Amino acid sequence: MQWQMQTTVWAILALALIAAEVLAPGAFMLWLGIAAAITCGIVFLVPDLAPVWQIVVFSVLSIASVLVYRRMSRGRDVESDRPSLNRRAEQLVGHVVPLATPIVAGRGRVQIADALWDVEGPDLPAGERVRVIGVRGMTLEVRPQD
Repeated sequence: MQWQMQTTVWAILALALIAAEVLAPGAFMLWLGIAAAITCGIVFLVPDLAPVWQIVVFSVLSIASVLVYRRMSRGRDVESDRPSLNRRAEQLVGHVVPLATPIVAGRGRVQIADALWDVEGPDLPAGERVRVIGVRGMTLEVRPQD
């Protein structure tokens, strides 16, 4: 067993793939880098392994490592205690606010904090208090406050 040019190529490929993962994280290149590192080890232990078989070994290890990653990451979605976090419009459901502009032909506007929001609901005059009952895209659905 001795270090050969082919071993060096696999070592460089492994380092390059792992470095690519560090620069652009996505957990994909890391697993390919691990497959290249294992291939490097196999080529070191079996120096007469033909280049075609080296590529086959790398391909099989790449697929296997990605499948292992997918299996490990499956089911890691943790239920949030704040499911509407980063969904600003959905956080407004239930708020009661006055209309900034009248609702005419089903469309109007309300001001909540420092933002004006488009609303849809029954025609109402400006100043009427409405409750946000839903969200469609960035438009709030409202109804008169009871």
